[in-house]
Amino acid sequence: MSDVRSMPQDVPQLTLVGTYGSPYSMKMRAVLRYRRIPFTWVIQGTDAEKTLPQPKVAIIPVIGFPDADGEVREVMVDSTPQIARLEREFADGRSLVPTDPVVAFLDRLVEDYGDEWVTKMMYHYRWYPPESIERAGKLLPRWPALRASDETLERFGRFMIDRQTGRRALVGCTDENAPIVESAYVRLLGLLDTAFQRQDFLFGARPGSSDFGLFGQLSQLVIVERPSTDLCLEHGARVYSWVNRVDDLSWWSVNGDEGWISRDQLRDSLAPLLAEIGATYAVFMEANDAAFKSGADEVICEINGREFRQAPFAYQVKCLQWMREDFAALSSDDQQAVLEVLDGSGCERLFR
Repeated sequence: MSDVRSMPQDVPQLTLVGTYGSPYSMKMRAVLRYRRIPFTWVIQGTDAEKTLPQPKVAIIPVIGFPDADGEVREVMVDSTPQIARLEREFADGRSLVPTDPVVAFLDRLVEDYGDEWVTKMMYHYRWYPPESIERAGKLLPRWPALRASDETLERFGRFMIDRQTGRRALVGCTDENAPIVESAYVRLLGLLDTAFQRQDFLFGARPGSSDFGLFGQLSQLVIVERPSTDLCLEHGARVYSWVNRVDDLSWWSVNGDEGWISRDQLRDSLAPLLAEIGATYAVFMEANDAAFKSGADEVICEINGREFRQAPFAYQVKCLQWMREDFAALSSDDQQAVLEVLDGSGCERLFR
């Protein structure tokens, strides 16, 4: 499926490999649509994917970049670096990066919260409730293999269920952690519902990386998984509408660098969400970092009065390191401005 939009003919057409059940694939498809960057959408597992170079790490989404002859010879994975590369190579006035470095840093922080904490909510509601597990076992195999036999689909579905439910402890989606994850999801719905009464996106009248980071996870939570969809309609119905909108923002009008909130508006606008991030994501990321570096077998921390446990996760150590490097790259005045916005939220603990 080609998703070319109205772009100049000399802009190279990218290839995006993903699938509808992958939050990060949906995140990057929405980014490309909003940016109006021409691309071809290739569903993972189909014959079209086999013609492309394979990434070193077998994860999705994969973006293929064409050479001068239009052939895809280079591919890359990981949505945050993908967004950064698109920002460097496609400067068209529809940037996801706020012009104020303080606003940009906080936008990046919220994106990481979506990628590394809200993903636990997505995993939980897909692979914990029995009705969701059976639903996923039916849906996920059929997206790449529409014409496969019922027997093949059933076998692949059982394989996916066994593999993914077996990973629940690794990502923190256990019986003991369920109340923490579920209550965090309900709170997030309420916070976003209130935020979208004031403005269309988290950082103003245009989307940033944070919006797409949350959208990726919510594209599954409020559309695909029935238990979390019902909760969305009960606790944050505006979020359902927002997710449908963000899926394709190619129509959204942007005027140059306008549309971002100012740094002076950050505290009033984001304080409730930052407090939620500080009480959950920041606590976990700090504890995961400490556990991994000490060689501990388990991350143990207290989140909103409950004990949270899971295995240390190396990639999230890298994510925190990247966030700290971004903070260190700010000027001293901008660092102080960030800390003033974060003060009292709990997020400041990550950067002091």
